[in-house]
Amino acid sequence: MTRLITLSSGLRQPSSTRLLADRLEAAVRAALEAEGKAVDATMLELRPLGRDIMDAMLTGFPSERLEAAFADLGSANALIAVTPAFNASFSGLFKSFFDVLPEETLADMPVLIGATGGTERHSLVLEHALRPMFSYLHAIVSPRGVYAATDDFGTASAGSALGTRIDAAATDFARLVSGCGPRTVRSADDEELTTMQRLLGG
Repeated sequence: MTRLITLSSGLRQPSSTRLLADRLEAAVRAALEAEGKAVDATMLELRPLGRDIMDAMLTGFPSERLEAAFADLGSANALIAVTPAFNASFSGLFKSFFDVLPEETLADMPVLIGATGGTERHSLVLEHALRPMFSYLHAIVSPRGVYAATDDFGTASAGSALGTRIDAAATDFARLVSGCGPRTVRSADDEELTTMQRLLGG
């Protein structure tokens, strides 16, 4: 069973970010099922957790709801992460969630990145902001992300082009998830213990 978490940090309802997240999830599920894998997919919306995330940043203590989100994410085999783009970077809500996420939660986890924005000018947010952040968190980032501008949700031809990009990214991501195999969940405490044992052994 592949546990797939899709994280959307859209700030409005309805949200183009959530729309892209839904389409990516559906395409990834179809690609994994085509490989004979069962998929348990869960959507994680950050908007309802906004206050919890801010409180955790200010106090250092996550709420029960935020702890539950952390646990769900930590037990997943794969993650789709989608954010709106602001000023050529990810949203503050999106970044704040990963700022309070326990260390090593995403270690060795395959991640498909996606972003939405008003124009194509923000498309480099995938390579200049999202990919470096997830690499820093020791995730395994899929080589093909998806950016969708407002126009991509407009005309039929634009929607078809977006659909082609989504399908291609989903196919690549399914291969990555399959290639990575079972994931061993790590924690910051495990890393510190390993480091201490290495030092004592030396």
